[in-house]
Amino acid sequence: MMKIAIIGAGGFGREVKMLIDQINLKHKQYEFIGFFDDGIEKDSLVNGFPVLGNIDDINTINYDIAIVIAIGNPNTKKNILNKINSKKVVFPTLIHPNVQFDNDGVTIGKGCIICASNIITVNVTIGDFVILNLMCTVGHDVIINDFCSFMPSVNISGEVIIEQGVYIGTGAVIINQLNIGENTIVGAGSLVVKTLPKNCTALGIPAKPIKYHE
Repeated sequence: MMKIAIIGAGGFGREVKMLIDQINLKHKQYEFIGFFDDGIEKDSLVNGFPVLGNIDDINTINYDIAIVIAIGNPNTKKNILNKINSKKVVFPTLIHPNVQFDNDGVTIGKGCIICASNIITVNVTIGDFVILNLMCTVGHDVIINDFCSFMPSVNISGEVIIEQGVYIGTGAVIINQLNIGENTIVGAGSLVVKTLPKNCTALGIPAKPIKYHE
């Protein structure tokens, strides 16, 4: 079995530990050894498992290890990844056993987290380090680029292109044939009916940009 650890010992990190357990119930693959977290003292226990150190400590590991970045913020995910340079580290994609998707027509990159009850239909491309939290739906011919994060119950209709580093809040809906620009944030419960530019925060029904950021 592959040793595996999670970056982030907060709520989502603990949920990802549960996801690993559920994957192992279906097919034993991983030996969970603990968490890495810059904000928690080393050797503390989180749900009975140790905090193994901070992000920099990962580069000192002298054995093969799988690392999962359980962080929702896209920019934080990128920054963490840039700090990891050990050749001992691999970034697996974790997919809950009950996720429904077309095996022949869906491509999923490395380092992704696909939580329980997601439905991913046909001809979908998902990049690296994407999070699909609980009960999301992804329609046909959708392209999701790297480092995007989707909170629970997001619905993405067909032929949508989502650029790198997008964050979509809980319960948001994106109708078909739209583009969501790079690094854009869509607020929880929003309804996206028009293409959104990059580097904005959009809210509401319908969703409209309320501010722009770098």
